[in-house]
Amino acid sequence: MPRDSDAILLESVRVHRARLRAAFLHGDLRARRTTNDNVRRVVGSTVLAAVVCAGCAGYAFVQANAGSLRGTTATVPTSEVSP
Repeated sequence: MPRDSDAILLESVRVHRARLRAAFLHGDLRARRTTNDNVRRVVGSTVLAAVVCAGCAGYAFVQANAGSLRGTTATVPTSEVSP
């Protein structure tokens, strides 16, 4: 901690301005520290995960049924083993 009174005053003003700036940008401290933010994050993450899973399932469905969707039947080549 600086012993110079001018340095202490400047540090105090800098901290005060930083707190005022944060309050202006983000709102009251009581409003910033709510559990609501965490609940919103969990719900948002769950929705995002569900959308990604649905997209992957849709892509897999389209790839599996690509031949029938085009109107042609997809045949799987079988390898014949001769004795």
